[in-house]
Amino acid sequence: MQFARVEGILPAPEAAHAIRAAFDEAIAAREEDRPRTILFLPERHGHFDLSAYEAYLSGKLQDYEHPGAEIAEAMESLP
Repeated sequence: MQFARVEGILPAPEAAHAIRAAFDEAIAAREEDRPRTILFLPERHGHFDLSAYEAYLSGKLQDYEHPGAEIAEAMESLP
């Protein structure tokens, strides 16, 4: 939300992870008093995710916990 407000760019949820990591690195650099160059690429906009953003901001987004049995079953098929 901070990035969207400051930069005027609504990132896709996937790109938001990169943005958060960049924020975390910037905070760590500030706390260590060590300048850094931080590069990230938010490759998608979130225009297709507007309904999800609207649900989140209005408090209507419901948490979903994927069933543990299905996760375990999927993990068994991984090499």
